[in-house]
Amino acid sequence: MEPAHHTMNDLFDQLGLPSSDKEIDLFIAKHQRIPHQTKIQHADFFSDSQQAFIQQAYHEDADWVVVIEHLDALLREKPS
Repeated sequence: MEPAHHTMNDLFDQLGLPSSDKEIDLFIAKHQRIPHQTKIQHADFFSDSQQAFIQQAYHEDADWVVVIEHLDALLREKPS
């Protein structure tokens, strides 16, 4: 069985966030530069249920981890 390959759009859908490419870009621009010491699952812009989903994905080493880590990296980039 092949592992699922989730997209960023899928992740935003799963989190209940607007998920068009433009809306994702706006979300990242708005929340970029979270502090280095803050784990993504504790970012204050996520709701409790969103934080729980991210935490559970890490705990279970779920297929979602790859795309969550990609989002984490994007949120830590310096704005251009």
